[in-house]
Amino acid sequence: MKYRSRTEIVCNILDATNGGGATKTKIMYKAFISYAQLKEYLSVLIENNLLEYRDGTQTYKTTEKGLNLLKMHNEMGELLYTTIKNN
Repeated sequence: MKYRSRTEIVCNILDATNGGGATKTKIMYKAFISYAQLKEYLSVLIENNLLEYRDGTQTYKTTEKGLNLLKMHNEMGELLYTTIKNN
């Protein structure tokens, strides 16, 4: 796997938890990260209100703020891809 930036990993986690939410194991597999990385990223994402933890189901879900970040990241990626493709 190629080197990924912290932003890409964050967006992979947000993408994995988008929708009905996801457990820690599901996030690790979908985002291709280790448990140590997962713990670090989860605390940062929750602290910045990008993820919320649901105690009853023990799942993590992307917040509205997290969805906005994911949307902006995807739009920037499309813009860069279009620019590179047209050159």
